[in-house]
Amino acid sequence: MHYKDLGFAKVDLDRTKRRGFPEVIYCEGKTVAQIEKISQELLRKKEPLLLTRVKKETFLKLKKIFPKIKYSAKANLASLQLGKPLSVKRGIVLLVTAGTADIPVAEEAKATLELMGNKINTLYDVGVAGVHRLLDNKKVLRSASVIIVVAGMEGALASLVSGLVSSPVIAVPTSCGYGASFSGLAALLTMLNSCSPGVAVVNIDNGFGAGYMASLINR
Repeated sequence: MHYKDLGFAKVDLDRTKRRGFPEVIYCEGKTVAQIEKISQELLRKKEPLLLTRVKKETFLKLKKIFPKIKYSAKANLASLQLGKPLSVKRGIVLLVTAGTADIPVAEEAKATLELMGNKINTLYDVGVAGVHRLLDNKKVLRSASVIIVVAGMEGALASLVSGLVSSPVIAVPTSCGYGASFSGLAALLTMLNSCSPGVAVVNIDNGFGAGYMASLINR
């Protein structure tokens, strides 16, 4: 059997063979005891441990159980690497944000990419309100194998970046913005309706999903 049945969870122990990376633990809605038991199953196989949407109080409790676990407060993400780090993939994944408020979502993608063994570069706060900031970095944009664009408000940055490069673009709408942004829905619809080919879109605030997809492409 390629999974471990814990009653409350069936831990997928075969995912590394299928996807190149083990099951990731989404922590919202789970108790510390549940997270611990799932983690133990993965660690028995010497798998790298990645936990998303981890509140600080949850992390502090997990730290007592797993002393070597690391935490990114910006990304609300915890990780633990017992074995050798995964080998570095080919190419560079570039993280681009429209504004400073979008950085936490980008940091979730960054932490995911790092644990999956990717080379990463960042270009933060280069949104369309000051498009010269983006155009000044065309060399950086064109050096990347995959680009993740994180933007709230109207979400126009992903289309603009895609129009400047030959690499695939993964667009991440964020919930940043005023009332008519509808907590990221406006940015999501803009990105889904991009006139520039080569833009794929993940869900609102889903930095993890973008990082995972970018790693699969970069692999």
